Amino acid sequence: MLGIDAVNELTAVSADSAPPGARFQTLTYQQVATGSLKERFDVVAANFSLLGNRSVDELFLALPKLLVPTGCVLVQTLHPMLICADHPYEDGWRESSWSGFSPSFRTPAPWYFRTMESWKGLFRRHNLEVREMREPLDPISGQPASVIFRATTMNAA
Repeated sequence: MLGIDAVNELTAVSADSAPPGARFQTLTYQQVATGSLKERFDVVAANFSLLGNRSVDELFLALPKLLVPTGCVLVQTLHPMLICADHPYEDGWRESSWSGFSPSFRTPAPWYFRTMESWKGLFRRHNLEVREMREPLDPISGQPASVIFRATTMNAA
């Protein structure tokens, strides 16, 4: 297992509670996209971590090269319909909020909003086929809390 984050403090916290044999590296999307990793993986997972536009596109370009032939990509992100709020349902940069997080989260970064179709297109453009999509529901509101995509390379079975 290899965990990656662009923030050194987060990789350090993860390493402190990791199972034996797990490794962690501090790398940016760009470093991953430009070939810093020479290994191939069964699963590449991104959990609420794909915030940019061009940087995410560059990362997706590298994903098929990081997978073993039968490997998959898992992406969990906020559900576009839930977070569209009072903005038009179109791709674009949005301001964020750390509302509900601990006080240590002070300055929220902007993030790039994608529609559901835009997410699917991102996978397709980079030779990744979405094989499954799940929309876990918030038990209180009954609304989708997130969306989880499972994709493989288009030539995988």
